[in-house]
Amino acid sequence: MVKIVRKKVLNPSVTLLEVEAPMIAKKAQAGQFIILRLDEEGERIPLTIGDFDREKGTITIMFQKVGLTTELLGDLNEGDTIRDFVGPLGVPTSQELGEVKSVLVIGGGVGCAIAYPQAKHLHAAGVKVDVIVGFRSKDIVILEDEFKQACDNFYLMTDDGSYGEQGFVTVKLQQLLEAGHQYDAVIAIGPVPMMKFVSATTKPFNVRTLVSLNPIMIDGTGMCGCCRVTVGGKMKFACVDGPDFDGHQVDFDELMNRNSVYREREAKEKERHECRMEKLAKDMIH
Repeated sequence: MVKIVRKKVLNPSVTLLEVEAPMIAKKAQAGQFIILRLDEEGERIPLTIGDFDREKGTITIMFQKVGLTTELLGDLNEGDTIRDFVGPLGVPTSQELGEVKSVLVIGGGVGCAIAYPQAKHLHAAGVKVDVIVGFRSKDIVILEDEFKQACDNFYLMTDDGSYGEQGFVTVKLQQLLEAGHQYDAVIAIGPVPMMKFVSATTKPFNVRTLVSLNPIMIDGTGMCGCCRVTVGGKMKFACVDGPDFDGHQVDFDELMNRNSVYREREAKEKERHECRMEKLAKDMIH
C-alpha cells in the first residue's frame, strides 16, 4: 500500500500523482513502469514511471482518465492510498539504447508524460537532446516548462495551430531530418498510430527508432501472455522484453487490433459504475 503525497491536474483529462514508494524509487530507471491495483476488487493496470526522487523515496505517475480504473484513480487525493503498487518493471531505456551522443525525443499527447523522463535522463547524462511534442490544441498541453529544461531544442506542435507550430509531430520530424540534423536515435512515445508514422518517417533516413509499446497487460512478469507483440516477425512480451522496441520492426497494425479487443467491454463497465454512483447519490438524498 502506498500513500499519495502530491496531486496535480495537468489538464482536464491528465493527472499527476506522486506517491511514497521508497523501494521502487531506489531502483527505478527511465522507461520502466509499475502495475497498480486500487483495491481488492480492482483490475491491475500498468503505468510508466514519469519521474522518481531517490532521496524523497517517491515515484511520480501521470495518466489519462480513459477507463473506469483511471477515472477512480483520478478521484483520489493527497493522503489517500493505493492498495497495490509494484515495480520497477520492464527493461530501462538506457539498456536498449546503449551509448548515444544525440537523441531526438518525440512525445504525443499523454505520451509526453512518458517521453519526459527519457529526455530528462539523457540530458542529465550529457547527451544532446532535441524534443518534439504534439497535442491536438493549446488547452491540453502538458509539461512544456519541464521539457524546455531537459533539452537543447524544443519544438511544440498542435493539430489546429492554436499553439506552437501547426501540424503533426511527423511534420517537424521530416523537416529536421531533411535539414540534415543528425541523431543517433529517435525515441517516440504516444498513440500507436503516431509511433507507426514516426517510424515510417525515420526509416528512409536510416535513423534508429525506439518506440514504447502499450499492449494489454495483466501480471507484468511474462506469465499471462496478454502483452505479446510481434517484432521482426517474432513474438515478444512487452512487460519483460520491452516496453521499448525497434519501431522499424514492430507490427503496429496487429498491436492496434489487439488493443481494441476490450474497448466495448470497458465502455460498458464504466457505464455500469456511473449508474451505481448515480443510484447511490439518489439513495443518500432520500
